[in-house]
Amino acid sequence: MKNQVQLITYVDRIGCKQLNDLTELFQHQLKGLFGGVHILPFYYPIDGEDAGFDPINHEQIDPRLGGWADLNVLSQEVDIMADLIVNHVSAQSIQFQDYLEKGVDSAFASLFLSFDSIFPNGASEQDILSIYRPRPSLPFTMFKLKDGTSKLCWTTFTSNQIDIDVSSAMGKKYLEDILDTFQKGGVSMIRLDAAGYAIKKPGTSCFMIEETFEFISELSQKAKAKGIEVLVEIHSFFQTQIKIAKRVDYVYDFALPVLVLDTLFNKNTTSLKKWLAISPRNAITVLDTHDGIGIVDVASENGKAGLIEDDILDNIVKQIHLNSKGDSLKATGAAASNLDLYQVNCTYFDALGRDEMAYLMARAIQFFVPGIPQVYYVGLFAGENDMELLAKTNVGRDINRHYYTKEEINAHLQRPLIQSLQKLMRFRNTHPAFNGTFHLMDTATEILHIQWKKEDDFAELFIDLNKEELSITASNINDLVLLEGNKIS
Repeated sequence: MKNQVQLITYVDRIGCKQLNDLTELFQHQLKGLFGGVHILPFYYPIDGEDAGFDPINHEQIDPRLGGWADLNVLSQEVDIMADLIVNHVSAQSIQFQDYLEKGVDSAFASLFLSFDSIFPNGASEQDILSIYRPRPSLPFTMFKLKDGTSKLCWTTFTSNQIDIDVSSAMGKKYLEDILDTFQKGGVSMIRLDAAGYAIKKPGTSCFMIEETFEFISELSQKAKAKGIEVLVEIHSFFQTQIKIAKRVDYVYDFALPVLVLDTLFNKNTTSLKKWLAISPRNAITVLDTHDGIGIVDVASENGKAGLIEDDILDNIVKQIHLNSKGDSLKATGAAASNLDLYQVNCTYFDALGRDEMAYLMARAIQFFVPGIPQVYYVGLFAGENDMELLAKTNVGRDINRHYYTKEEINAHLQRPLIQSLQKLMRFRNTHPAFNGTFHLMDTATEILHIQWKKEDDFAELFIDLNKEELSITASNINDLVLLEGNKIS
């Protein structure tokens, strides 16, 4: 993966109808802004119950978007990351429908996990309560087979997402076939979606247990043998994330979004600095994604202190709701059908109260901390909460999944804030200091001072939170204006 800013986007929500349109976007309006793109699920169908994360056919690009040849063309412009959805497949898939039709006689019977395949002798109340849940419901759904019998299938997320037995020969072949298709299609990096839930074992949390690490390691080796790098997506307690990072190629820095909000809301860099002293360096940094703003990544767990004190964290969540004028409340938790226990659904720009200087500071921090930065397509345009789409779907995360038209994109790219953001992105992509060493300067709590240095090249970020001032100094850069009164010099 290039050490340059990456884009996270859906094909059909960024002014494009097909993959060819996305290629043109990188050739023109977005040229030079990104070294790679994480294309969110483009498999058939892109408009399932979970916006493509419930694939009927993981090896087929939705025909409305084009085909694998089109993706190969795009890979000539930017590196491509794709989601390998390891934990589940759609209940509408050919494989599961065949299972419902034929039961144990189906060729795909061993592909799917059921309650009795994990608990052949039944389960105690404690067994069930020990299972880590990202959502409030139990991870099982009852399905009726053609012969009239019923089967309790494992469904970690929704009843339309049937969990795969990744330890079975059929499960391994299923995933390896996808890797082969990706390799031929021009995919150079994969994100293992929901990998933490892939292994189920009686008497455990069924989340990031030792066997899960072994599974991720085995699958990663298969991917790397095909020239594909691996990013593991895990929302978890920060100490667990540090342990995970030591055993994989890349992890997300999901703690950063809330730590930046804490820094800007409370004008205090203490918690952010503590994290930067220990954070994984093999990280992909984000402020926003297609999911909500993660809370569990900085919160306490079972009496162990988190990165932010509980009362301060509660106030940060309240401030997001206040800054968004209550819109995020309508999209979070029980207010929306797509329940996530650990996220606040809101665009990052609205979380900051649409404060342009605060937004630019947030992106500057993201680009200067260790890791490779990813920018979500809504964040690229400093997008606002899409309350119309939320009202239409009642899916909380849709508040931050706007469908942009070409006209909207062209208009946003001319906004002074977005022009400044683009300058900052080009600077992050091209300045050699970011391939050097990271230094966090010892400063007062209201000051953040970060330096990157490589031989004679340097780049420094200086933020005074009390004065709300941002400055960037760097070698061989002259008077690149970000916002009025703030310069890279």
